[in-house]
Amino acid sequence: MGQLERIGVSLDKNLLLTFDTLISKQGYQSRSEAIRNLIRQQLSQRRLSDPKTKAVAAVFMVYDHHATKLSDRLIDLQHCVPAKRGPSHLLQVISSLHVHLNEHDCLEVVVLRGRVSEINSMAENILSLKGVKLGRINLLATEPA
Repeated sequence: MGQLERIGVSLDKNLLLTFDTLISKQGYQSRSEAIRNLIRQQLSQRRLSDPKTKAVAAVFMVYDHHATKLSDRLIDLQHCVPAKRGPSHLLQVISSLHVHLNEHDCLEVVVLRGRVSEINSMAENILSLKGVKLGRINLLATEPA
């Protein structure tokens, strides 16, 4: 952390009480750290609006592992086997996790690194595959503000 600068903030008493209750439940030791994290989150969110921003993401999906060739398509996308759905993304796949939920459904988490536009494109290719039941992309900017 760089040089610290103190600031003053005026808040409605009820808002501050609600904030204190929230950050206490979340385990924060101080208001300052909670406020710093809120600012970092907002700055990161803002950077994600630029498609060229470097980022990491976790793509979560629940799918039916009995769906025809879905597992093969997921592996192909991660290993850059040429597919009809777009360009290869070998350098973007950092890791993946596969969890068996029940006799039909699996959870797959694919961790990607790259530019926001590339991550979104690959994630959309993954989540649009036939057999994927639910999916979500969670992005975090890795470039400083």
